[in-house]
Amino acid sequence: MKINVTFHLLLVSFALTTVGQVKTTKAQPVTYVGNRAPLRTNPYTELPLGAIKPLGWLKEMLIRQKNGATGKLDELYPLVMNNRNGWLGGDGDQWERGPYWIDGLLPLAYILDDQALIAKTKPWVEWALNSQQPDGYFGPSKDYSTEPGIQRDNSRDWWPKMVMLKILKQYYSATGDKRVIKLMTNYFKYQLKELPEKPLDHWTYWARYRGGDNLMVVYWLYNITGDKFLLELGDLVHKQTFDYTDAFLNTDFLAKPGSIHCVNLAQGIKAPIIYYQHHSDKKYLDATKKGFADIRKYNGMAHGLYGGDEALHGNNPTQGSELCSAVEMMFSLESILEITGDVAYADHLEKVAFNALPAQVSDDFMTRQYFQQANQVMATRHPRNFGDNHGGTDLCFGLLSGYPCCTSNMHQGWPKFVQNLWYATGTPGRPDNGLAALVYSPSEVKTRVGNGTAVSIKEETGYPFEETIKFTVNVDQGVKSVTFPFHLRVPQWCKKGTVKINGKLWKEAPGNELVKIVRDWKSGDVVELELPMHIFKNNWYENSMSIERGPITYALKIGEEVKPVKNEKDPINYGATYNEVFPTTPWNYALIQVPDNKLDDQYKFEKKGPVSTFPWTPEQAPLFIKTKAKRIPSWGMYNEMTGPIPYSVTYQLETAQEAEEVILIPYGCTSLRISQFPVVRK
Repeated sequence: MKINVTFHLLLVSFALTTVGQVKTTKAQPVTYVGNRAPLRTNPYTELPLGAIKPLGWLKEMLIRQKNGATGKLDELYPLVMNNRNGWLGGDGDQWERGPYWIDGLLPLAYILDDQALIAKTKPWVEWALNSQQPDGYFGPSKDYSTEPGIQRDNSRDWWPKMVMLKILKQYYSATGDKRVIKLMTNYFKYQLKELPEKPLDHWTYWARYRGGDNLMVVYWLYNITGDKFLLELGDLVHKQTFDYTDAFLNTDFLAKPGSIHCVNLAQGIKAPIIYYQHHSDKKYLDATKKGFADIRKYNGMAHGLYGGDEALHGNNPTQGSELCSAVEMMFSLESILEITGDVAYADHLEKVAFNALPAQVSDDFMTRQYFQQANQVMATRHPRNFGDNHGGTDLCFGLLSGYPCCTSNMHQGWPKFVQNLWYATGTPGRPDNGLAALVYSPSEVKTRVGNGTAVSIKEETGYPFEETIKFTVNVDQGVKSVTFPFHLRVPQWCKKGTVKINGKLWKEAPGNELVKIVRDWKSGDVVELELPMHIFKNNWYENSMSIERGPITYALKIGEEVKPVKNEKDPINYGATYNEVFPTTPWNYALIQVPDNKLDDQYKFEKKGPVSTFPWTPEQAPLFIKTKAKRIPSWGMYNEMTGPIPYSVTYQLETAQEAEEVILIPYGCTSLRISQFPVVRK
């Protein structure tokens, strides 16, 4: 098959035994392909799955997933993840839960090159590949289920196939298995035939809001095969998908509580940008930017997400934010970043990844919250002002507490984050065969650049806790040097970044910029990126204030007491056990108002020590901020959460006479916290 692309094509057969000082292993030929005309040329292209490996604390996150629920969900949740699952040919779950798990397990397995985990994915992949029927349909086809709470009579629903399509795309990226191409081609022909009579919302409404996931894979396949019918299908899928472009640009629906399901929004926000690749109208870019701006204005919170306890629910910091929203928003931001090259989306991605995500999952990756609160002072079983309460278990840390979709879906967050740390590069209309590091964490990438020379770049850093990122280049042992561009991002929050090459100053750049280094690279070359972090603030609901530094939001350190609970009320629905968390220290503090130019005087930043392999606990937090705060006696507990947050600054609140010293730690290190504070005058 001849592949003709306009941007960037590398067919890589890794049969080398040594690349510079970096050992490589044999693998199937893999392909990473830029957009084929008439699709727009994107500035960045995803690398093959497995080309990027985590290091340091990020590797530890994936190891904990492996040893926790991601690696053991079939044992922990056998009610669904067993051989009765419809995606294994059984009469159980026909819908999203099995595919959700594999959508995180498969990239984790191949990134870690863990054969035991890969073996766990194989039955699901093989059954899906072998399930295709003569009409092109694939997947479960038995319209029944005996499991409680699982959708029935919708086995041909378009939505769960979208998840499996993402899985098969990743599987092909890792293995080059051509059966994936055959299955997708036949299935998309089936879709083109069936969608006019059975549109995306024929069975359930989920697919109508999540059609961007379907469209993404349609375009990916088109870039490989060039089949013109795929572009026709793409237009049809987009037409049947909820019109996010019009909704963002021409309505105020994001200002209305209950207007959209929180996870639909997290997934659907990328739909205009996915379609933009075929129809490059600026309105799709504008709509997405306005969508994010309105989310921030009407529903935004200091952890980077929004009030969405099932439906969209405003910006009160006691409203819930669903774990599925976190991981799906991360994937949407990763997809948008690759297509647009707009570094603001990388900033937002890091905000979610380094704040919301680690706070909502337990340290051993065995339990999680269905909802988290930006101001969370008690995580107990109790009904709250959420759109859905699930027996009051939504804030409890459990395997099944709240609702089990997050039990299945949480696994994709960190593996896909690793997969999007690095990209192959190009500029509109012209390939340049380089590399880009747009999102930062300790990692190593192995790929080919320039004229096909094998290279590796090791990224050593304690980021997001540290300001220095060190990149060390190694070139194929048989090659003296290779010329390629290397792109680096300077985040918006950084006033001035500094780039050094081999110890010498190369460039200074302001925030919100891309730095492009084009030179002849040789083994041992070192690039150091300095991103000085400063303390700044943001304002939120009721003029409350968050304290931030770099990509991290800081939150009040609250003493925590964890109490395990044996669930004797409804163990099947919400799990046999879960953990409640209670505060052991005061939380009702207001920060003291100071001018913006005095923040460094008021908030004393300190580094506790080196970044540990697992820094996401109150005890292991490598950074903290000391400041003075005053307690507000009238701000008390209500409904096992903070009462209404006092409106800040305009009126003089009654406070304790004496200010106390309090400690703020990274949001992601907390289970209980205040991250959006009322503010009082001195």
